[in-house]
Amino acid sequence: MTGKLPEKALRDFRARSGGGLRLAMAALLLGPALSGCILGSERPELNLEVPAAYHEGGHKAPDAHLPALDWWHGFRSGELTSLMDTAQIGNLDIAVAMAQIVQADAQVGIAGAPLLPSATGAATAEQMRTPASGASGGTVFARTSPLYNLNLTASYIIDFWGKNRALLYSAEESATVSRYNREVVTLTTMVTVANTYFQILAAQDELRIARRNLAAAERILALIKQQFAGGTASQLDVSQQEALVSTERAAIPPLEITLRQNIAALAVLVGRAPANFTVNGGMLTQIAVPPVTPGMPSELLYQRPDIRQAEALLAASNFSVEAARAALFPQIQLTAQTGVQSAALASLFGPGAWFYTLSAGLTQPLFDGFLLESQLKQAKGVQLQNLQAYRKAVLSAFSDVEKALVALAQSTRQERLQTEAVAASRKAFEVSETQLRAGTVNLVTVLLTQQTLLTAENTLAQVRLTKLLAASSLFQALGGGWTPGGQLSSLQPQEKQAPPR
Repeated sequence: MTGKLPEKALRDFRARSGGGLRLAMAALLLGPALSGCILGSERPELNLEVPAAYHEGGHKAPDAHLPALDWWHGFRSGELTSLMDTAQIGNLDIAVAMAQIVQADAQVGIAGAPLLPSATGAATAEQMRTPASGASGGTVFARTSPLYNLNLTASYIIDFWGKNRALLYSAEESATVSRYNREVVTLTTMVTVANTYFQILAAQDELRIARRNLAAAERILALIKQQFAGGTASQLDVSQQEALVSTERAAIPPLEITLRQNIAALAVLVGRAPANFTVNGGMLTQIAVPPVTPGMPSELLYQRPDIRQAEALLAASNFSVEAARAALFPQIQLTAQTGVQSAALASLFGPGAWFYTLSAGLTQPLFDGFLLESQLKQAKGVQLQNLQAYRKAVLSAFSDVEKALVALAQSTRQERLQTEAVAASRKAFEVSETQLRAGTVNLVTVLLTQQTLLTAENTLAQVRLTKLLAASSLFQALGGGWTPGGQLSSLQPQEKQAPPR
C-alpha cells in the first residue's frame, strides 16, 4: 500500500508552506487510508449438523402454513390480540432491551473514534513576575511579563495492523447482538402473555367445573337427607356425601388463587398496575389453535432470533481475537502541533509568532509480563465459548421444534379422547342420579360416578391448556412470525472488508 503524493505537487506543497507541518497534517489525513491493511480473518469452522427434515413434521408440506408475522391473531381472541398489542408498547423488559440498543450504538461510536484523527485546541494567557537582576537606591524591582499562546494539536495512530478497525467491527457485531436480544425478549414476552392468558382461561374453566360439581354434590346431599329422614338411608351415607361437598368447596380457593395471581402477572407483562387491571377471560373452547407447519430446518437458522444473536456474538469474538493479535505489533503515532505565541497580545497573530512541531513515534511492546499474550489467549477462549454456544443454540432450536410438534400432536389427540371420556362419565352420573331418586341404585355407585366425572372434567381442562401451551411453544420454537421470502443464514459471521490496498 502506498500513500505518496506526486513529486511536483509535493514540491509545490513545501514551497507554499515551508511545509513540514502541512506534510504532517497530510499524513494525519492519509492515516485512515493506511489503516487496517493487515486485517485478517479469525473465523473458526462451525461444523453444524442440520437435518433435512423434522422427525415429527408429519407428511404435510413443511411450508404449507408457516407462522404469520402476527401469529397470535390465529388464536381468534380479540382480548388476547389487544393484550399482545399493549405488551409490545408497555412491557418494561422490551423497554430495557431497547435501551441496551442505544448503549450498544454509542459503543460503536466510541470504538470507531480511534480510526479518525483527534484535534485539540488550547488558548492560554500567563502573567509572570520575576525579580530584577539589579537594584536602584537600595530598592529591588520585580519584572512582570505576559505570555499569550494559541495552539492546535492533532494526532493519529496509524491502524496498520487493523487493531482499531477490528475493535470497531466487534462493537458493530455487539450492537447487532443487542438488536437480536430485543427480538428474543419481545418473542419471549409475547409467548408469556399468551401462556398467562391461557392459564387464566383454564382457571376460569376449572372454577366453573368445581362450582358445577359442588352444586351436583349439594343436590345429591339434599336427596340423601330426604332418604335419611324417610329411613331409607343411613347416617354414614349422609356423612360421606357431606365430606364430598366439603371437599368440593375446599377445591375452589386454590383455583381463585391461581386465577388472581395470573391476572396480576399479566398486568406486569403489559406494563399495568395489577390493581387497575382486569381480564374478561372466557373459556378455553373459545380459543382456536392456528394451523402451523415448521418449514425446513435450514430455514430456522435465519428465523430464530436467539440463533442470530449467538451468530453475531461469535462474529464479535472473532474480531476481538483479531484486535488482541494486532496489539502484539508496533504502534505508529503521528502528532502535529501549530499555533501562535507572543509576549504581546497585539503581535499574537504576527508572522513571527507562528510555531509548529512535528513528531512520529513507534512503540513496540518488548516485555509486559505476558499481558498481551494472555489477553490473546483470553480472547480465543471467549471465541471458543461463543462457538460452542452457537452450536448449542442451533441444536437446541431443532430440539425445541421437535418437542413442540410432539406436544401439540399428542395433546390434540388426548383432548379428543378425553372429551369422549367426559361425555361418557357425565352420562353415567346422570343415569346414577336418576336411579338413586328411584331407589334402584345404591349410594356408593352414585359417589363413584360423581368422582369419575369430576376427575374427567378437570383432566379435560388441563389437556386443553396443555394443547394451547404447546401451540404457543411451537411459535416460540420457530422464532415467532416468519418474514416472507427471507434469506437463509450463511452459517458464517458476515465478512468485514478491509480498506482497498
